[in-house]
Amino acid sequence: MGHQFNNLWIGPAYVFPDVKDRAGTQAVEVTQENKELLKPYFPYTFENFKYKQPCFVIVEDNITVSICCSARKSTTADEASVFTHEDYRGKGYGLDVTSAWAAEVQKQGRIALYSTSWDNFASQSVARKLRLFQYGTDIHMS
Repeated sequence: MGHQFNNLWIGPAYVFPDVKDRAGTQAVEVTQENKELLKPYFPYTFENFKYKQPCFVIVEDNITVSICCSARKSTTADEASVFTHEDYRGKGYGLDVTSAWAAEVQKQGRIALYSTSWDNFASQSVARKLRLFQYGTDIHMS
């Protein structure tokens, strides 16, 4: 008997070019000292904070509106997880937090990765604007 897969997820996988620094960003690094910023809006990230670093947010109207943190890590690389609240999209916040995150990952001497699904056009647009290099395709079956 073969295994039954209920979900198939396929999408492009990208690597960041050299980001250099995060000058001109309004992204704030989330540390042990200010991680309360996450609690009301990103409780899962707050609970799992030690596994999600580096983590950057953008705060507007006293609301944490955009976040980029490490979704997965290996000994050599981190993969980005980025989300911007619906009401605050289209302002470049996703680009801003993701660039700040990648700069910090690279500063730590690690590889910054980003992947998305073929039907997530907003996420692919972020990848294009960040000038990411597509190196492969992710396939997830569950």
